[in-house]
Amino acid sequence: MKRKTKIILIICAIIIVIISVAVFQFIKATNESMKQLEVLTIENVDLSEVADGEYNGKYELFPVTVEVNVTIKDHKITKIDILKHDNGKGQPAEAITDAVVSANSLEVDTISGATMSSKVILKAIENALADTN
Repeated sequence: MKRKTKIILIICAIIIVIISVAVFQFIKATNESMKQLEVLTIENVDLSEVADGEYNGKYELFPVTVEVNVTIKDHKITKIDILKHDNGKGQPAEAITDAVVSANSLEVDTISGATMSSKVILKAIENALADTN
């Protein structure tokens, strides 16, 4: 019986160590992402230089990944489709695409409570439209 107890305790200890390492790595990655988010800049794109068409862009900042398709017509953003949005609680940030279309600009306010996803979506839109001429 003592041998079984020892084995169980060793297995439990190994599981605890593995979980601790995983949690530490997750916290480290999240902290690094928050630092990157603080310095992330969204550059407005000169739409007068963007030809009509559809453009794809993506951006990733742990734990958020976004891929978008942006439609330009007559130098205006007419439609933004989010092709992929892996997020934590950032689903409400998808409403930012309506603000971008309405403003015809990337200079819009982020969605409260979903700042990271908002900025990642904006950066994906910027990436779609950057260097399109």
